[in-house]
Amino acid sequence: MIKAIIIDDEQLARDVIRKFLEDFDQIEIAAECANGFEGIKAIAEHQPELLFLDVQMPKLTGFEMLELLDPAPVIVFSTAYDQYAIKAFELSAADYLLKPYSRDRFKEAVNKALDKIHKPEENKKSLDKLQESSLSKEKIDRIVIRSGSKLTIISVDDIDYIEAQDDYVEVHSAGKKYLKQMTMKALENSLPDEFVRVHRSAIIHIDRLDKIEPYSKDSYVAILKSGEKVSVSRSGYQLLKEKLGF
Repeated sequence: MIKAIIIDDEQLARDVIRKFLEDFDQIEIAAECANGFEGIKAIAEHQPELLFLDVQMPKLTGFEMLELLDPAPVIVFSTAYDQYAIKAFELSAADYLLKPYSRDRFKEAVNKALDKIHKPEENKKSLDKLQESSLSKEKIDRIVIRSGSKLTIISVDDIDYIEAQDDYVEVHSAGKKYLKQMTMKALENSLPDEFVRVHRSAIIHIDRLDKIEPYSKDSYVAILKSGEKVSVSRSGYQLLKEKLGF
């Protein structure tokens, strides 16, 4: 049996998926969830192979959920919003169902998903880049951090600076540190203009900058209003000069 989880904030939408899945004896519905927080917990508990996932939901969006899953199941998006279709396929979704959809259209999507489930090597290759792709094409206003079963949502306005830590980024906010599995490049591309990549391993929020001091011949140090110090490369210094106009 293939375990599936339905995640959608609309009861009617969940009922439709449940009804249409009666045509697939090999698929077992392990859980139904009304929001992203419930979905993350259910995925951790049941380890499904297949997700039916809405995009716009309370608490966490479908895309924010995917950032927290490693590895992620095969995804069939089910949503009333057509503007997210390109992004969904960039994330290697099996299909993108635009509500309302017919039983035949649903069958087509499920068969595509089953095909991906039965080709795990191909699916794993695409999932390796899922977290990076999910944030690289648009500006964000918050970051979702997962630590065990705990989820923390941090507004980008509350971020002081970000450092690279191997395969993770370390987000510094209000004197606390949070680790998120993501590349610096993906995060840099998604942050608003108030953030500057001052070093290959550091991004700062320019509103937190107090002053810049020379450190060596080709490097500097940024001193934040909190008193914390962040290394600044020569190219990072030039970016800061351009951004701040000095």
